Amino acid sequence: MTTLTKLRPAPVIDETARLLTEHYVFPEKAEELAVLLQRRLAEGTYDVDDAEELARLVTADLQSVNGDRHLRLKHHADPVSPKQGVATLDAMRRDFDTSLGGAPRVELLDGGVAVVELAPMLFPLEWAAQPLGAALTLASRAQALIVDLRANRGGDPDTVAFVCSYLLDKRTHLNTMHWRGGERSEQSWSLPHVPGACFGGSKPLYVLSSDSTFSAAEELAYDLQQLGRAVVVGEPTRGGAHPCNGWTVHPHLEATIPVGRAINPVSGTNWEGTGVQPDIPCAAADSLDHAHALALAQLAG
Repeated sequence: MTTLTKLRPAPVIDETARLLTEHYVFPEKAEELAVLLQRRLAEGTYDVDDAEELARLVTADLQSVNGDRHLRLKHHADPVSPKQGVATLDAMRRDFDTSLGGAPRVELLDGGVAVVELAPMLFPLEWAAQPLGAALTLASRAQALIVDLRANRGGDPDTVAFVCSYLLDKRTHLNTMHWRGGERSEQSWSLPHVPGACFGGSKPLYVLSSDSTFSAAEELAYDLQQLGRAVVVGEPTRGGAHPCNGWTVHPHLEATIPVGRAINPVSGTNWEGTGVQPDIPCAAADSLDHAHALALAQLAG
């Protein structure tokens, strides 16, 4: 799509390089990437008239050094606010309003097994607490639960903790975020109280994954897997464990840059680059049937 705003690549690259150097969680990689972007600019690689094409070229270069899939120059078809984070937030709000608040499906299958699909994102908790709490409360009476994350592309770590709180019996350390420079870390714990009824920490729980499952959705699967609380069924996930912020660098372009890294208290590492590895590998399209059969067998046993 050709934008109405004339594209001048140099200011976009200069600002993206500056933001990288200032904010990327890995400072040495930031310097390397900034040099790469400036070299590619000087070589004429970014001499294009189309913002979407520039976004594609720059994103490929940003991800070429260490494969960080959160590191992107993101194209927006409609002009976006210059205020930090607003571009992403506006897009998320549109998705929120058309997905029943991020819980588009709650269904009871045969044998007392419930399915709750969380998609397309785990939205900010101030938006999502009510719809997610309602969906999880509705499923709380099921004999077994399947949480479908196959189409979930990420979101808010606070919402991960909120969802986990419905699936555990006691307050539990889930994750620790380490921010750039290592001088600050922030622990994530399940909550001592959530609205509505909880499914709890003892009944069978399965999580469905695909190669589209990303970021905070991966954290939800990984946290529950590492705690031994859930069986992950499906495909390895995309492998993005770095929380990021967004900065508008052109009316149609947003630089998203990771500012921290996640460390799980059980594994001592995270799913960056590797993805969450399923306990029961199968094609994502078959994972619901597999999980349902596993749940029925576990309940029968």
